[in-house]
Amino acid sequence: MAQPLIKKDDDRDDESEYSPFLGIEKGAVLQEARVFNDPQLDPRRCSQVITKLLYLLNQGESFTKVEATEVFFSVTKLFQSKDNGLRRMVYLMIKELSPSADEVIIVTSSLMKDMNSKTDMYRANAIRVLCRITDGTLLTQIERYLKQAIVDKNPVVASAALVSGIHLLQTNPEIVKRWSNEVQEAVQSRAALVQFHALALLHQIRQNDRLAVSKLVSNLTRGTVRSPLAQCLLIRFISQVIQESGSTQTGDRPFYDYLEACLRHKAEMVIFEAARAITELSGVTSRELTPAITVLQLFLSSSKPVLRFAAVRTLNKVAMMHPMAVTNCNIDMESLISDQNRSIATLAITTLLKTGNESSVDRLMKQITNFMSDIADEFKIVVVDAIRSLCLKFPLKYRSLMNFLSNILREEGGFDYKKAIVDSIVILIRDIPDAKESGLLHLCEFIEDCEFTYLSTQGPKTADPSKYIRYIYNRVILENATVRASAVSTLAKFGAMVDSLKPRIFILLRRCLFDSDDEVRDRATLYLNTLGGDGGVVETDEDAKEFLFGSLDVPLSNLETSLKNYEPSEEPFDINSVPKEVKSQPLAEKKATNKKHPGLDTPLAAASTGVDAYEKLLSSISEFSSFGKLFKSSAPVELTEAETEYAVNVVKHVYDGHVVFQYNCTNTIPEQLLEDVTVTVDASEAEEFAEIASKPLRSLPYDTPGHTFVAFQKPEGVPAVGKFSNNLRFIVKEVDPSTGEVIEEDGMEEDYQLEDVDVVAADYMLKVGVSNFRNAWDSIGDDFEKVDEYGLGPRENLTEAVNAVISLLGMQPCEGTDVVPSNSRSHTCLLSGVFIGNVKVLVRLQFGLDSNREVAMKLAVRSEDDAVSDTIHEIVASG
Repeated sequence: MAQPLIKKDDDRDDESEYSPFLGIEKGAVLQEARVFNDPQLDPRRCSQVITKLLYLLNQGESFTKVEATEVFFSVTKLFQSKDNGLRRMVYLMIKELSPSADEVIIVTSSLMKDMNSKTDMYRANAIRVLCRITDGTLLTQIERYLKQAIVDKNPVVASAALVSGIHLLQTNPEIVKRWSNEVQEAVQSRAALVQFHALALLHQIRQNDRLAVSKLVSNLTRGTVRSPLAQCLLIRFISQVIQESGSTQTGDRPFYDYLEACLRHKAEMVIFEAARAITELSGVTSRELTPAITVLQLFLSSSKPVLRFAAVRTLNKVAMMHPMAVTNCNIDMESLISDQNRSIATLAITTLLKTGNESSVDRLMKQITNFMSDIADEFKIVVVDAIRSLCLKFPLKYRSLMNFLSNILREEGGFDYKKAIVDSIVILIRDIPDAKESGLLHLCEFIEDCEFTYLSTQGPKTADPSKYIRYIYNRVILENATVRASAVSTLAKFGAMVDSLKPRIFILLRRCLFDSDDEVRDRATLYLNTLGGDGGVVETDEDAKEFLFGSLDVPLSNLETSLKNYEPSEEPFDINSVPKEVKSQPLAEKKATNKKHPGLDTPLAAASTGVDAYEKLLSSISEFSSFGKLFKSSAPVELTEAETEYAVNVVKHVYDGHVVFQYNCTNTIPEQLLEDVTVTVDASEAEEFAEIASKPLRSLPYDTPGHTFVAFQKPEGVPAVGKFSNNLRFIVKEVDPSTGEVIEEDGMEEDYQLEDVDVVAADYMLKVGVSNFRNAWDSIGDDFEKVDEYGLGPRENLTEAVNAVISLLGMQPCEGTDVVPSNSRSHTCLLSGVFIGNVKVLVRLQFGLDSNREVAMKLAVRSEDDAVSDTIHEIVASG
């Protein structure tokens, strides 16, 4: 009996019934593919088989080389069919099969024939397929056709060529960059999609030239962009230009007026994009925000859910930095709390939490509780973050907010959600002293699902630390081995910090000596010996506390390797023998886990780029350990251009009597291994410097950052300056990219020219701000005050002059005085810093601009050393 027809949209529990691909197998489909060889082709049948093949490929089914070749040759026979639907499926299939170079030649003639066909659909698809499967050699042959297609009257063909250009730019940038004139012409197209794709490609062609991008944006803002999609793209490019200009003033912001004009556009997507761009400007002022907030407020009452969601999400982000600017929208957002879309309701209520006052907290908390169970974890985390911010804003409300966090901690949820709650409770404990006791008790109730670290460091500092011992020891009895070991460590820390608890802790630790897990037993034994005193009420010595609470200054992976390599002998294991440099990841493993383009992030930068991290690294190198305390480390300075074969930047480390250059290097060529990597430095233009030491880099595999060092001696305490020429020198060996194994042992010695490095006066100044400049100025006194006047020559405006002096001195602007009001003809700037030798310096700059745009400056310096005050004036005079 025939089965009744089932409609796709019928409400049935088992959705798999509707899948046309249910139960298909690769072998059966390959058998069906023989239909491609039939003398009389059935287009409908062939299309169905191609659909099944495409489904298998997209589900991750792998075809052997033989199978893929057979399918490819069978598919090419379908070019003889004139059926439009089948031809489109053939194009798709060829793209997905990604044929080899030998196979591409076979299909190229058919595709090129289609590319010149009178049927526009054939032309567009043939262009897409050819550009997907072609290599650089064939691309030069069809380049003329692609250029013609870009300016084709048919928008489908033009868009296909432009999108193909965007993809080809990644593999053959030099060829695509030659199409600039045609792409520029396509930007003027009346077809919305063509203009959008043309603008995207033109920007990618010019993206490494900031001046060209700025010029492009400037030309397009004059009204030539009609497509809403292209206009959204243009707004994003404008945001990028504004950000790179570094200006935070309304009067100086390029293109701000254009963004504001876009708020009155007829297309909603353009209005929203402009509003979002304005809200994300760095240093945006309330006056700049107002028109954008007004537009977003109108969107809140829109009948379209997508507009309401976009508006409330943007306002939610604005509320983090400018809560007062969003308060006018509170009434509109309160109406969204009951919105059918729970995502909109969540964002509305979290925004209200950030902008509301103390009296509205309890009312909002009741509304949140009603729908927390109905929203996804992603939005629950947003709610948790908002509640944490609210609690820090209104500390007196910590009880109700902490109880709410405790209640949702007991509910169902994923790891990230639970972690966000626990992290929030920990932050509230840290920042609100009154919340410590209740917060720790909440953590104790949930202790089986969280780590003990915070409890072990904060619990002993509470009024009654003994009440937490029960919760911790319960974990020793009830939990798995990992948690039991963590509980033992926590008990030991309580014993170390609270001497009165030590006898009770010793009893519990002795019980742990009989645990079934060796890690738990070993920890218990270690801590019993470390705490000492046989369990009596005695004070724990400082060495034991340092061992329990101090940080490990060697990488765990290096420690593990050293312990594995240690052979038992009469000499005990020495932790000082463990290398402190982070070891590189093996090539094969790195390629498997990280496919992104290699950057310049060094292992050191990945952990921390602060002076402390650099000082640890440098002190571990014997050649530099005698240089004393590190004064300052600069930000990395690029010595190579983007997308070069070797990427190098330098960090300048300044000591009282030395400067160390740390060259961070990355090899971006998979087929090469670099060995004995050094940088030879020519200091002929830095007469006060003398090279005294260097540390080469033994090996630099592909995509594995490493560093080499060169140290120079200079007069102690003197801000010596100079220019250093750099040349990268290394031995290059060919390797197998898949395994990283060296193919040829005999390498070739090569040189690679790098950019010059300048050591300037600002390298000897630390940016250290002061909270109250007037008090600091008065307290330092006028004993070593030096005042003089300088002419800075013609300048475009005072902002340019102020920025130039700040950059020259390398000091920290105070009280926002680095921002010059627009059209101002006079300005006072306050700077503070610490000069080498740890000498505190304060500077007061007074600028004036005359009718000829000449800038005059009065410089007043106060410091703790007369010589330093003179040096600051010398720097300005010579700069």
